[in-house]
Amino acid sequence: MTPEELANLAHLRRARDLIDRDYARPLDVPTMARHALMSPAHFSRQFRAAYGETPYNYLMTRRIERAMALLRAGMSVTDACMTVGCTSLGSFSSRFTEVVGETPSAYRTREHSAVEAMPACVAKVRTRPLRTGPPASRIREAGDPSAA
Repeated sequence: MTPEELANLAHLRRARDLIDRDYARPLDVPTMARHALMSPAHFSRQFRAAYGETPYNYLMTRRIERAMALLRAGMSVTDACMTVGCTSLGSFSSRFTEVVGETPSAYRTREHSAVEAMPACVAKVRTRPLRTGPPASRIREAGDPSAA
């Protein structure tokens, strides 16, 4: 890897860290691109090439991931939606269902005792939403015999 490519990755990591840290704030591609010291179009292309998804999809995946934890803790769907930075309950529910494979309400009412019994750092990895495969296989719930 060239020094320029390494510097480019460092700039992209800066923007990704911004998303991870400030996911609940209103973030748009121009704001993320400014943190990466790139134009919005160049940033979007470079981010997708480096991380396999667009900056907006990465942001929404982080928001859904955080909402899943809030829903497991018993928070209402509306409150979880607003807490993670989404402003439209309908869009949030649609995206949640697309990523997780079930509605936020169904996810909230489902049993999560296996996740509650493990350390938070393990639960975070085991319940991370995946954007590949059929909807039913997108969540790696602990205790699920089909999860590998």
